[in-house]
Amino acid sequence: MSLQPVGIIGTGKYVPERIITNQHLEQMVETNDEWIVTRTGIKERRMAAASEATSDLALEASKRAIEAAGLTAEDIDLIIVATITPDMFFPSTACLLQSKLGASKAAAFDLSAACSGFIYGLATASSMITSGMYKHVLVVGAETLSRITDYTDRNTCILFGDGAGAVVLGHVAEGRGFKSFELGADGSGGELLKVSGGGSRIPASEESVSTKQHFIHMAGNDVFKFAVRIMGSAAEDALAKAGMTKEDIDLLIPHQANIRIIQSAMNRLNLPEEKAMINLHNYGNMSAASIPVALAEAVEQNRIKEGDRIVFVGFGGGLTWGSSVLVW
Repeated sequence: MSLQPVGIIGTGKYVPERIITNQHLEQMVETNDEWIVTRTGIKERRMAAASEATSDLALEASKRAIEAAGLTAEDIDLIIVATITPDMFFPSTACLLQSKLGASKAAAFDLSAACSGFIYGLATASSMITSGMYKHVLVVGAETLSRITDYTDRNTCILFGDGAGAVVLGHVAEGRGFKSFELGADGSGGELLKVSGGGSRIPASEESVSTKQHFIHMAGNDVFKFAVRIMGSAAEDALAKAGMTKEDIDLLIPHQANIRIIQSAMNRLNLPEEKAMINLHNYGNMSAASIPVALAEAVEQNRIKEGDRIVFVGFGGGLTWGSSVLVW
């Protein structure tokens, strides 16, 4: 018996209205627009309103993805939210989202793989549909990184933004859908990118707050070297699993962390700029939201047509990485 292929049948995104430009950051820390753009490619990023939490961003993106799929919330069997900035420890952001959507038939859980979370979510959802367990799965990458960003640290505050992207997975026509997944982790690099406060190791206390342990801490150079190495190789591994080569790529949708990291992956894959979806300049690094937001924008801009071969690739804290090949 041949299994019916699984693919993406709807996309959606939501970014908060408030824009934080490099000029805003110049007023907050010792930095300047040219320095930020040259080193990262970022010009502005979005910041959630005080009344907005991760589930609120996820809700708007999810509504759009479900509508684009021609479904209703009642048609969703499972909700996976990839995030490192949940509304709270528990209940999961996915459960809060399930209630807000009115997706009463859906199971729901959060997935934590930092910036690789969306690809981990796709792999999980795809395998659950392939197994026959579920028919329609909503996968969301949503973050409010502004809540864990130290705006006195010029090395990290320039990088991060808030947003949400969502997709609905379901059965697609023969020859379409996901062709491969490549997931990986190296926990020995866990110290390189972390928020150490607030968990069971360092519970919230006056000291943990005063020593800024609830903010993102990153060993920038080490993470950069890891990312440059892994982005190209992870994409090549997914292509090999799919029986394809880099010449087969119609569009690369990478994690939007740093323009130099993206360019290094493009060089390794011999890709011209028009074959990469880059929106980093508008949003900064939105962690698990970056790839689904870029995908939704590629769809909006008609940069994807039926039959196109798309490669997703990302890396993140953990350390983690993931890649996938999809025929649209």
